[in-house]
Amino acid sequence: MPRRKFRHTQRFESSDDSSLQEYLVNQSAPTTTRTELLRLIRGGEDTYLELKVKLSNSERIAQGIVALANTDGGTIIFGVNDQLRIEGVSNPEWVQQELVRICREEIVPAIVPMIDTIAFDSGKRVVALDIDGRKKPYRTRDGRFYLRFGAEKREVSRAELSMWLDELRPLGFENIPLQEVVEEDFDDALLWSFASGFDDNAPNRSLYNTADFLRKDLLLAVGTTDEFFPTVAALLLFGKNERVAELLPRSNVTVARFSGDNGNAQLIEAIEAKGNLLTQYEMVMGFIQRYTDLAKEQPKRKLTLVTDEVAKQRGTYHFYSVSEAIINALMHRDLALRDIRTRINIYDSAIEIINPRRTNGFSPPASRAIRYGITQRLNPQISAIFTRREYGISVPHGGLPMILRQSNRFSGRKPEIYIANDEFKLKIYAA
Repeated sequence: MPRRKFRHTQRFESSDDSSLQEYLVNQSAPTTTRTELLRLIRGGEDTYLELKVKLSNSERIAQGIVALANTDGGTIIFGVNDQLRIEGVSNPEWVQQELVRICREEIVPAIVPMIDTIAFDSGKRVVALDIDGRKKPYRTRDGRFYLRFGAEKREVSRAELSMWLDELRPLGFENIPLQEVVEEDFDDALLWSFASGFDDNAPNRSLYNTADFLRKDLLLAVGTTDEFFPTVAALLLFGKNERVAELLPRSNVTVARFSGDNGNAQLIEAIEAKGNLLTQYEMVMGFIQRYTDLAKEQPKRKLTLVTDEVAKQRGTYHFYSVSEAIINALMHRDLALRDIRTRINIYDSAIEIINPRRTNGFSPPASRAIRYGITQRLNPQISAIFTRREYGISVPHGGLPMILRQSNRFSGRKPEIYIANDEFKLKIYAA
């Protein structure tokens, strides 16, 4: 294995983090001697070690830190030239302060730095930054991802990014910035309607700036004043339908009606619900209501003769339970899973909702906890906006506990939950 990062007993932390500083200082750690440091330097740069003669370009330093953090951590030593000779830094205190600023302001999520200054008998001093990538993926403030390959860092291409993020299974997939999305890709009518729901005195629509509102008010975009990189959550919530389907095809939902009680039955009709989340919700609910009855009160039983029934009756379901199940499916699906789509199957006597959800780390304790409303939200920003009445869906929310309780009361049969093969399945029975 390549040489790994090292730690020293003397650590630097900013003054506004005194509690963390005290904790780190009080921790026992093996002392790295100057001899050991020289041995590391003589080995040259590799996957876990980068050498810098000075700190002169904060943007490139941020990229190097992101690359090391995403590659499993490492160390950057300042004060060493390309010939592996120690030149030292003339202002180690400023270097320390600047590194703290870069780690906290230029990198997302912010990194708590561990910085050491090592002095030599010649009077030269070098600064070592130790990086621990526990919360990857990391990106620069302008939305770029980097990895380290040997002694070089390389930006992760858009084609590679999706595959790499799939492997990491980030809980923050909704926060991934999309560089190919522009301001014109958003449905201003939907976004403005949401914004005006909070402020009756909102500015005139002609003065409304989509990029600024997404970036500064909703935190759904990143970038500097001249740059605009909206996130996955922004596109799913407020994107134009055709652009969402084009840029995020994994978000499409398949809704199908089968003649029978399981997936082996004959398929009657199937559609692909595409577009932003509001459009998908309305399409899915419309398709369900085409083949079933949704009621808020339990239907009264009717006496019928066997010969009177030529065709199978339409199933009747609790409206709020079905609506909440669809909302949960759209909010909580694991979008990092590219090959598994959200599917909704309507049978003669049941509706089955199948959602992508990574099984590893979720079952069995978590599968029991969600029955009581204790969830592991994959997309908290999407959930916060999608469940607001201002977004356009005016139905009460109660989560999975409400679905289980009300559907059981309505139909007399408890819904079933299955978690396997990276899928979460919920089956609701008709009355």
